Amino acid sequence: MSHDIIGILKEASRLIYQNTKGMAGTPDAAGDYGVGAGGDVSRRIDIVAEKTVLDFLEGAGLPCVVLGEECGRVELSENPAGYVIMDAIDGSANAVRGVPFFCSSLAFATGDRLSTVSAGVVTDLSSGDMYWATAGGGAYMNGAPIRVRDEDPIYRIVGVNTSGATPDLAARMQPLFEDNNHIRHFGANALEMALFARGLLDAFVDIRDMIRIQDIAAGYIIAREAGGILLDEQMRPLDANLEYGTRISFVMASNKDTLDSIASGIGRGRPTAAGGGRCI
Repeated sequence: MSHDIIGILKEASRLIYQNTKGMAGTPDAAGDYGVGAGGDVSRRIDIVAEKTVLDFLEGAGLPCVVLGEECGRVELSENPAGYVIMDAIDGSANAVRGVPFFCSSLAFATGDRLSTVSAGVVTDLSSGDMYWATAGGGAYMNGAPIRVRDEDPIYRIVGVNTSGATPDLAARMQPLFEDNNHIRHFGANALEMALFARGLLDAFVDIRDMIRIQDIAAGYIIAREAGGILLDEQMRPLDANLEYGTRISFVMASNKDTLDSIASGIGRGRPTAAGGGRCI
C-alpha cells in the first residue's frame, strides 16, 4: 500500500489539536449530542474532533473503514486496506471541565483484531505533545525515541482506572494501594498509556471489563513498541476483536518484576511463561 499511514494519522491528529484548541473548559466543549456508538454521551468537542478526522481522511483518499467512538462505523472505501480506530477525544469529561489531561487517539489496523494494529498516534490536546509508533519501528514523542522505564524507580507509580469499579472489584484491587505503589488515575487511558511508554508510569491497570478498543488501540502499539509488557486480565498477551461490543481488561508493566508484583496485587499470581515476555 502506497499511502503514508503514520503520516496521515499524524496530520489528522495535528488538525484535531488545531481545531479544538481553546475549547476545553468553555461552553463550546459541552452540549449533549446524544449517545455515540461507544455508548457515552457525545459532546460538541467530540463531534468537532471526529468531523475533523473524517473530512481529512476522505480528502486524503485513504481506503479504510473508520471505527469511531461517536460516529460508529464509517466506510470510506469499497475496498478498504484496513481500519482507522478513532477516539478523537479521549478524556471527554476532563475536556468539558477544562482539566488539562485529554487527548486524541488514532490507530490503523490491517485486520479485525487489536494485534493487527500497525500504527498509532496519541496527541496530548493540552500541550500538543505527539506520541506515535509503527509496528517494528519503535515509539516516539515529538520525534525523539521513547522507552518504558526498566530500572528500579525511586517511587513506583502505578496508574489504576477505578471509574465505575464495583465494591467487589475495589476490594480485589486494594493490595495495589498498599504495596508501596503510588497510585494515579488521570482520566484518559490513551494518554496514560503514552506516559507509560515514556517511562513516567511503571505500570497501568484497568480490570473493569469496561474499556473499548477505541480507547486503547493507539496506546497499545505505542506502549508495545516502547518495550512494555501488555497482557489481558488472565495474564495472556493482550488481544481482542475490534467489534463495538468488545470490552476488555488489561495490565501493562515496564518489566517482569513489576508485572509479578502487579499480578499478585490483583490476585492473579505469577504470569505464565507465555504471557510473561514482552509482546512483539
